[in-house]
Amino acid sequence: MPNETKKNVLSTTLALSAEALYRFQVVSAVLTRVLGGEKRAGAVHAIAKHPPCPLSGCGSRRLSVRSVYRWLQAYEEKGVGGLQPAVRGPRGVSHALPQSLLDFFRAEKGLDRYASVPELLRRARELGVLGAQERIDRVSAWRACRRLELPLRRIPKKQESDMRRFAYPHRMMMVLADGKHFRAGIGKTRRVALFFIDDATRLGLHVVVGTAEGAPLFLRGLYQVLCRYGFFEVLYLDNGPGFIADDTAAACARLGIHLVLGTKGYPEGHGKVERFNQTAIAQVLRGLSGVAEISDDCGALELRLGHYLHQRYNRQPHEALDGMTPLARFEADTRALRFAPSDAELRDRFVVTQTRKVSGDNIVSYQGQAYEVPRGHAGTQIQVYRRLLSDELLILHQGRRVLLAPVDLEQNAITRRARPAAPSLSDDEGAPCTAARLAFERDFGPVLAPDGGFPAPSAKKGVRP
Repeated sequence: MPNETKKNVLSTTLALSAEALYRFQVVSAVLTRVLGGEKRAGAVHAIAKHPPCPLSGCGSRRLSVRSVYRWLQAYEEKGVGGLQPAVRGPRGVSHALPQSLLDFFRAEKGLDRYASVPELLRRARELGVLGAQERIDRVSAWRACRRLELPLRRIPKKQESDMRRFAYPHRMMMVLADGKHFRAGIGKTRRVALFFIDDATRLGLHVVVGTAEGAPLFLRGLYQVLCRYGFFEVLYLDNGPGFIADDTAAACARLGIHLVLGTKGYPEGHGKVERFNQTAIAQVLRGLSGVAEISDDCGALELRLGHYLHQRYNRQPHEALDGMTPLARFEADTRALRFAPSDAELRDRFVVTQTRKVSGDNIVSYQGQAYEVPRGHAGTQIQVYRRLLSDELLILHQGRRVLLAPVDLEQNAITRRARPAAPSLSDDEGAPCTAARLAFERDFGPVLAPDGGFPAPSAKKGVRP
């Protein structure tokens, strides 16, 4: 990616719509193929023919080659912000279809979400909603269903999926990530480990352990990988709950990383990390269940698995590397690593914004929790900054970011709200010159002039007037 695009990615707005995230997913898939040596035109036609599944998991979408080229140009010129859909004014659902048919579409889709538009029209004729000779254009019906936000995506067929094998030539071009559930300790407590693997060198980059596979656990592991090894180009994930979250896509967009989600049900595209999971189970994970001296604490397990990853797996010969160890292959690669200028700038890329309405008593709500904001924002819409790594909320107040805290109702009931103190007069400020003072001085001015009536002294010394 050119340096100009990198700057545009960082300067774009932090709030991205679902459509912009999907367009970024399509652009990432095209640029990933180009990075692997495929021609741009071939990559565009391949992705337009087999587009990636949206983050919502509702099946594939139909794309035109022209749309993919248009999104690529917008991304290269304006970064992720250029992928935001244009804001259109309000429009009606349909001027060509009767309201009774629109209500029928909505009711039928609520009962059968996979019913096609021709099937809906056939049902409408059978039930008398449409006359036997009444003509309805299928395109108009499809557009009306789309404007009604009814589900229109079909489940992709097995033969339509892309099962190409791939291998990148240099380190930190693609990183694979996957979660593996296991049990640990005497109680056989259920835990999940997220492993990060370099595609070219098979180096185990990092591992994090948690109680459930979610976006916070994945983002923490991603941040630690970036701190230790620097930025990379492509992130390949499966359809786990922590990977299809909007926070994951938003973080990748802010970091300038192309996000690729593997097709559900086809481990062939994710074979390297699946083979690593088998190795991890055989060498370390299967020996953690039911052992009394092994703690089921996530931090202790993360330390144990990290030791295995860096001291054992990365230092043993790998069959796919012609007998070289992943660590030796990684260190022999001449591709330079790219790090963030500072930790503060790296953490700032894990920040997104959301628009929230402030209530009359200076409260904003986020995920069912009420947060109290400083006075002066009641009844307005403000931008709330959310830190993905810590899930903290901040707002911009009087030129600086202020951390929001949950409302303490009991404390608010017994304490008075602080009021700003009136500014005190400074010693050299004095009393203000009021209109009454000006009128008095005009009517009752002094008899003598400010010099007391004495003549001004001569400029020449020794000369008497």
